[in-house]
Amino acid sequence: MKTNKSFTKRIKVTKNGKLVAKNPGMNHFNARANSKSKMAKKRAGTFAMNNKARSRFLPKKSK
Repeated sequence: MKTNKSFTKRIKVTKNGKLVAKNPGMNHFNARANSKSKMAKKRAGTFAMNNKARSRFLPKKSK
């Protein structure tokens, strides 16, 4: 099965195997948002993924 390339471009796998991705919602309509919420969206967030989804969406070398 091929890996999902659009998914792999949005995710970075760290040295210890954690998954890091940008938070959604920073494209437009940010002029009204306060600075606290803007800074929170800029930070990258980690998330968990089970092994079945990881093997489906990410290349094999990232396990």
